[in-house]
Amino acid sequence: MDLSAVPLRRIEIHCGIEIHYVEAGTGSPLVFVHGGMGDWQSWAPQWPAFAPHFRCFSYSRRFSSPNRNRLDRKDHSVFAEADDLSALIDAWEAAPAILVGTSYGAYTALALALHAPDKVRALVLTEPPVLPFADRVSGGRAAREHFEREVLRPSDAAFASGQTELAIGILTGGINGADSQEAMSATGLAKRLRNSEAMRALALSDNAYPALDLRALAALKVPTLLMRGANTEAVHRATFESLAELMPRAETAEVRDAGHGVHRDNPGLFNEIVLHFLCEIGSNQAPWSPV
Repeated sequence: MDLSAVPLRRIEIHCGIEIHYVEAGTGSPLVFVHGGMGDWQSWAPQWPAFAPHFRCFSYSRRFSSPNRNRLDRKDHSVFAEADDLSALIDAWEAAPAILVGTSYGAYTALALALHAPDKVRALVLTEPPVLPFADRVSGGRAAREHFEREVLRPSDAAFASGQTELAIGILTGGINGADSQEAMSATGLAKRLRNSEAMRALALSDNAYPALDLRALAALKVPTLLMRGANTEAVHRATFESLAELMPRAETAEVRDAGHGVHRDNPGLFNEIVLHFLCEIGSNQAPWSPV
């Protein structure tokens, strides 16, 4: 099933926040949560592999296209995104749901699981950017400081001066690596520019990358798979290593031939690893074979 063939739907949460999403399939609910410059279409490489086995949802987070929500506050963070996801799961009657998230979407899924574990059946998290945790591992502080100095601060300044294209270019190269062919291509940059408001919301925020509760992380019993790309940037590697230490129950996987966008860079292997994990923990109700 092609994701583009699934009808796009609209729902309102929190008395006026509009969210667009797609839904298809039957079985255990599974929600895909895209990263900072993505939208509901980001999971096209996964849809044909997962929709036959699960009741799948892919949605555009609050400030991603085609949503038209007004950015009028300076405190937007992963906690607001987690509240949105919680409201969506309720509206879809999808609890407990399997959450498959990448980057800020993985951060969002993890924040929700810590706050409302009863709503989450399993977690698949690719490189959540919990930046404060980078400092906990060797070389992590230097990687975080470099990322903030060379990527976040210049992109924040570009957003503040109205140079949106410049901001997106800086973020794309800094997050994915300047040698990421898809991310840095004209098509890739156009996709990210379409969702620039989501990153502008973080650029204007006073707390875009908050720390998460350490005790809750250690105690989390939700089956969790932490994933990273073998070629990912140093800051993502540091946050991944820190989370792996802080979540002793979590399984980990490194995906070859992939950077930060693992599901996009090596979709076949990503799909195979995730489906195998879900099958092992009993969340896959349909027969499965490698894709």
